Amino acid sequence: MKRIFAGFNLIGTVVLLALAVGCTMTQRETQHKEELLIAAGFKVIVPRNPAQERKLKALPSDRLTLVHKDGKTYYVFADAANNQAYVGGPTQYQAYTQIRTAIQFRKESLEAAGFGEETDWGTWGGWGGPGWTGLR
Repeated sequence: MKRIFAGFNLIGTVVLLALAVGCTMTQRETQHKEELLIAAGFKVIVPRNPAQERKLKALPSDRLTLVHKDGKTYYVFADAANNQAYVGGPTQYQAYTQIRTAIQFRKESLEAAGFGEETDWGTWGGWGGPGWTGLR
């Protein structure tokens, strides 16, 4: 019976660890997106009254939303968790897409060149390469 409970404890621990890692990855991705928006010239706007707070909470979170107001086009990234929004126009949006494209291109170029891939440990047997044979 103790083995069964130990197995459940192990499974529960693994599930909680996976959940924590997943939440951390989501926070990192959101923070990275916010940094890119600021670099592109988006402005941080904080709601000043309850009506603005309601509008902020009505927007989809963690994505850019196209908003037309007073004949102008705005791009809004709602960060309801921090009670703020990142707002930019077409120029800022174009800069944001160029930054994201450049980052993606750089990442793909590095992957194509072989960087970011696992090293082939099979060619020299892991840590037992030349000079290490006497330490086995």
